[in-house]
Amino acid sequence: MLTLDRRPETRNVADAQLAAGGGRIVELPGDADWREAKAEIAGAVRVDIRFARFNDGRGFTLAAQLRERAGYTGKLRAVGDLIPDQAQHLIRVGFDDADPDRKGLEADWARARTRFTHAYQPGRNNVTPLFRHRHKRPEDDLVALNARYREMSPQDILRDAIEREWVGKTAILSSFGAEAAVGLHMIAQIAPDTPVIFLDTGRLFAQTEQYQRQLTERLGLTHIRVLTPDSGEVADEDSDDRLWRRDPDACCALRKVRPLDAIIGEYDALITGRKRFHGGGRMTLPVVERINGRVRVNPLANWDAAAIEDYFRRFDLPRHPLSDMGYASIGCWTCTAPVQADGDIRSGRWLGQAKTECGIHTPAPIAAEQVAAELEN
Repeated sequence: MLTLDRRPETRNVADAQLAAGGGRIVELPGDADWREAKAEIAGAVRVDIRFARFNDGRGFTLAAQLRERAGYTGKLRAVGDLIPDQAQHLIRVGFDDADPDRKGLEADWARARTRFTHAYQPGRNNVTPLFRHRHKRPEDDLVALNARYREMSPQDILRDAIEREWVGKTAILSSFGAEAAVGLHMIAQIAPDTPVIFLDTGRLFAQTEQYQRQLTERLGLTHIRVLTPDSGEVADEDSDDRLWRRDPDACCALRKVRPLDAIIGEYDALITGRKRFHGGGRMTLPVVERINGRVRVNPLANWDAAAIEDYFRRFDLPRHPLSDMGYASIGCWTCTAPVQADGDIRSGRWLGQAKTECGIHTPAPIAAEQVAAELEN
């Protein structure tokens, strides 16, 4: 059997009932009348729709009718003569699983399931059709996404982002700091091959580098992408290794902002681990935002310190080696100190300075020429 859609609200309940030996399964032919089938499927934990031939589309119509007209919310499985090219259409009309007669094509089905990232018609998988994109502003998309994600768990937000909204074009940005294990563990449960972007500034604690290797192996992450500053630019701009003291903003731009900018165009959305309880400008952090035209997804935005701690304990996740020494937010060794008794979680970063962010999550300043042009318009 092949998994098509991973909607936990359907799958978890149905699978639990079937595993326990309970629940009724109903099989319908693809040419069944949905009105006659409505009474038959009432209370069924799973409905199988049989396709007699792969080129007979009546099974697709029946699935859509059972979902939209009969109000069936249980598990829906396609069985019979099916081919991998039909995978995405099966998902769009409401199927959760497929059990094709033709075996040995699992890899083809897996590729077909995510082959296309856009759709031309509305469907059950909530992908916005292209014709609606033409009449919407980017701001409207963010409003709709934030409204949809408001009541969703971080895990479901991540699953939706990776498997529906930005398929194949999503990465997670991680510092492998004090709280990083939470988001990375969630990613590992959903798609361990998701690119993990790690900014190695050349100024990281040895413990952070050790932790990065430990977490990568422990969680089974398979795509760590390490970014480093350009060696030529470092030689020109920081030849005495004191740029962090003279101009910390310039140092962050050299070692973090510009390396990330160089590759960020390869992804449609970047996932971060930022949270509102970190304070400062993060107190109003949305779940989805756009920075310099690029989408950022902050699935943990509304989690507090207690939720983070509970997750660490529940899954027995390893801690950053510096956590027990009072480091609550961990960056470069040159600019990170333990949190003071009365300080917030990020008070140890750039201690004694007005600086609170490195710049990778900060909109670039608008050039004076651009401001003048906008005023003229």
